[in-house]
Amino acid sequence: MPTYMSPIIAIVAALLLSLLLTPLVRAIARRKGIVAAPKTDRWHKKPTAMLGGIAIFLAVTSVYLALVPHSTKSLIVMAGSAILFGVGLVDDFLNIKPYKKLIGQVAGATFVIYFGLHLPWTASEPLNIVITIFWLVGITNAVNLLDNMDGLAAGIAAISALFLATSFFLGGQGSEALMLAVFAAALLGFLVYNSNPASIFMGDCGSMFIGFLLASSVLLSEAGGRSRNLVSVLAVPVLILFMPIFDTTFVTLMRKLKGRAVSQGGRDHTSHRLVALGMTERHAVWMLYLLAGLAGGLALALRELALDLSLALIAGLIIVLALIGIYLAGVKVYDEDEITSIPNKPLFAFLVDLSYKRRLFEVLLDVVLIILAYYAAHLLLFGPVEQNTDWQLFLRALPVLICVNLAAFLAMGVYRGLWRYTSVDDLIVFVKAVVLGSVASVLVLLLLFRFQGFSRAAFFLHTLLLLAMLAGSRMAFRLFRQVLPTTKGRSGRRVLIYGAGDGGELLLREILNNQELECVPVGFIDDDLLKKGKVIHGLRVLGGNGHLREICRAQNAQEILISSSKFTVERLQEIMRDCEQESILVRRMRIHLEPLHASNIGSPVPVKAEHVELKARAQSAGVE
Repeated sequence: MPTYMSPIIAIVAALLLSLLLTPLVRAIARRKGIVAAPKTDRWHKKPTAMLGGIAIFLAVTSVYLALVPHSTKSLIVMAGSAILFGVGLVDDFLNIKPYKKLIGQVAGATFVIYFGLHLPWTASEPLNIVITIFWLVGITNAVNLLDNMDGLAAGIAAISALFLATSFFLGGQGSEALMLAVFAAALLGFLVYNSNPASIFMGDCGSMFIGFLLASSVLLSEAGGRSRNLVSVLAVPVLILFMPIFDTTFVTLMRKLKGRAVSQGGRDHTSHRLVALGMTERHAVWMLYLLAGLAGGLALALRELALDLSLALIAGLIIVLALIGIYLAGVKVYDEDEITSIPNKPLFAFLVDLSYKRRLFEVLLDVVLIILAYYAAHLLLFGPVEQNTDWQLFLRALPVLICVNLAAFLAMGVYRGLWRYTSVDDLIVFVKAVVLGSVASVLVLLLLFRFQGFSRAAFFLHTLLLLAMLAGSRMAFRLFRQVLPTTKGRSGRRVLIYGAGDGGELLLREILNNQELECVPVGFIDDDLLKKGKVIHGLRVLGGNGHLREICRAQNAQEILISSSKFTVERLQEIMRDCEQESILVRRMRIHLEPLHASNIGSPVPVKAEHVELKARAQSAGVE
């Protein structure tokens, strides 16, 4: 038999064995009553069989021992993972305390370290041992926490295993690559039954085995790649296992912020927040798959990239993750009563105080953006800075750029706006601030260094890139709100907005931003024939001019919201007659400004008899 067929046989065997063992374990678990009952702090809604990790463990270990060439180090990894499988299995049956599970995890970590495996990340071996224990225990618990939605933990683990296998293969470690490929195949077989709607869960025996095997497999790496720098050595495993690390860090921070125990459990993970925004469970899981794949691809790319480009890419990823985390942190997943009952803890008070200091985050973000823009300009014009540009000259300009640009941002009012309401007026402010900062930077460099050796083209390109980055970061929240939430996830009355002008656009944004109105916009109506067929924020202008009843029936509309004050009395009466015949409610938006006096505080705002008003917010700086 050709030798190249052996890896294929091992991978296929693991897949088939997992496909056969998982339904068998599911049937036994159901017969014995070993099922996960629905709970208020858990996501599933019906009793589901447990112990799916047994099928994964048996498929991986049996194929590994029978068909995969194994070394002493890989045997140590498998033995340590088996220890964690046993700890998880005991927890599935006896529901042991968290500290007891932690003792078992540390025992598995020390077993691996005792036989000579640890992360060579520093020059101090004792420090490396401590880092290795934290790494193994941390990743194991991260995967355990990630197991919070159908198919999420198994799918993310399979993606991570495939990227680790690719990294090993590129580094010339064929046996280790095959071990992880077999592991990924077993996970894919289990995923057939664990995807939404899941008929079996892996349990702690599965999540602990998976997490420890992924974490300890990193210890087998010989850190290949052209660059062989410390960034590559550190970033590759972290990026490959990025999704469990990000979710655990995010959940830990948010639970501490809300005064909850990290081990308490709850519907506050990244996946749950995506669903709360309007995504389906399946789409939320697939989005996290995509993020894990992108991070894994970046990890493989870092093996061959220069140090400065690696740092730039990592900084860009951190910025994107920070923006996503801040946006998701604003999603409501806790009950208000639960939040207000939190005791006044010093840590909670500190984090709350920190959460209101968003300007500090904005300034730090802009420092990174200024550096990235200047680096990207040099990279595009001259290639990597370390290879093609005077490094000292590059470093000499950075402090000037940072200080002068930040001063320009402050002077022009960049830090006065709210990100979620970023508008064209704000973009004009950004243009003025960036141009002012760039011109002032050139003048300062001219005075200090006579601009000798500096590239004019680099500063021009830096201006364009910084403007794009600044505007993009400020528009991020509005972009997230357009991409992540969907009208399909909204509940409420189906409404048509009559009037496709400024008032209609204002009303649409108010409806989308304020779910308490319980309205689902389905389109616009306008009597202007030139507007028919146009699209406003994703909703089509459907026409008007006597076709109101047909449009309402076609869109299954329940309400008409009139956004314009320019309708004549005759036209309003005609609209009311058509809607009465179709049993459709008519409401009208009005921005009512009333002088405030001591006599009318607490008095209800008068409402016109013929219409029910839908209030829209009016801000002193304009309607938003």
